[in-house]
Amino acid sequence: MTAAQADLQAEFLEMPEGLRIDRPHVDDGAALWRIAKDSGTLDLNSSYSYLLWCRDFAGTSAVARSADGEPVAFVTGYIRPERPHTLLVWQVAVDAAQRGRGLAAALLDGLTRQVIGRHELTSMETTISPGNTASERLFTSYAARHGATVEREVLFETGQFPDGPHDPEVLYRIGPLSF
Repeated sequence: MTAAQADLQAEFLEMPEGLRIDRPHVDDGAALWRIAKDSGTLDLNSSYSYLLWCRDFAGTSAVARSADGEPVAFVTGYIRPERPHTLLVWQVAVDAAQRGRGLAAALLDGLTRQVIGRHELTSMETTISPGNTASERLFTSYAARHGATVEREVLFETGQFPDGPHDPEVLYRIGPLSF
């Protein structure tokens, strides 16, 4: 690890207000599932998937921990296999008691710093359902902070979801990122 990467890594580990950013562990899976469930906006995946996510994608995901070590927010992501310089952010969720403090933005920035320590990251992608203004603001402000543009296109139409009515998912491509 270079000195610059070490500096970025050190920045990644601490947050203000007694919270810290960390990698998720399998034992965090239940808390992540609960935070996602309580969000009221995220598509809730099975509890099993959150356990697997904490095991298999911990290097491209992050949790914010309270002083007692409990997860209070998370961001999950992965490097796209066919686009190895692109981080796809799967979910971002913040416990209701922690909202309004900029925690989601700090987590995204922290995760970015973590990932660029191991990958040549040039872009980020995420999907957002129309009307989710909090996520729209989160990712457009992320793009602005990192000198990137945002391109949008519908990735999955309503009729493609097999389990009933679902809003379309709009793909946000953010890049090129500058650090």
